[in-house]
Amino acid sequence: MHRAVYFSNVLGVDMGMFYKRRDYSTVVNGKNPIVAHEFLGDDVTGKDVLIVDDMISSGESMLDVAKQLKERNAGRVFVCTTFGLFTDGFDKFDEYYNKGYISKVITTNLTYLPPELYEKPYFVKADMSKFIALIIDSLNHDVPISSVISPTDKIHALLEKREKGLL
Repeated sequence: MHRAVYFSNVLGVDMGMFYKRRDYSTVVNGKNPIVAHEFLGDDVTGKDVLIVDDMISSGESMLDVAKQLKERNAGRVFVCTTFGLFTDGFDKFDEYYNKGYISKVITTNLTYLPPELYEKPYFVKADMSKFIALIIDSLNHDVPISSVISPTDKIHALLEKREKGLL
């Protein structure tokens, strides 16, 4: 949540959230089932939306949220996660992409990604190799890693390039 608030502030955009309401009296496949996703936020009509989460396991939550956002007339829906595990495969992602519920799924290469994922038209890999190398280099040279972890200047530079039509 802190990272989403950070991005919202740096990008100067609104932020909303979905609260997962669970049934704690029941266990299905080792976890408490989600009863509902409650939306807390402004109107998303016509707005492109970025869903941020730490990981995609089955993808059930993110896909449900994407569908709800589209039902609220959101523009494009981008799913962004650190760890894409895809434990239930890609069929549901394929379906939601084909139905227009999701535009892109962005995940890092910080965990194993099945080869078939690279063939999906909605997949975007966030290559973290350079970032990890910078962290290792900082640690090896006893240099603070704050400039590596705080990418505000890099984000502003990208936004400036976009405004100038260079991206």
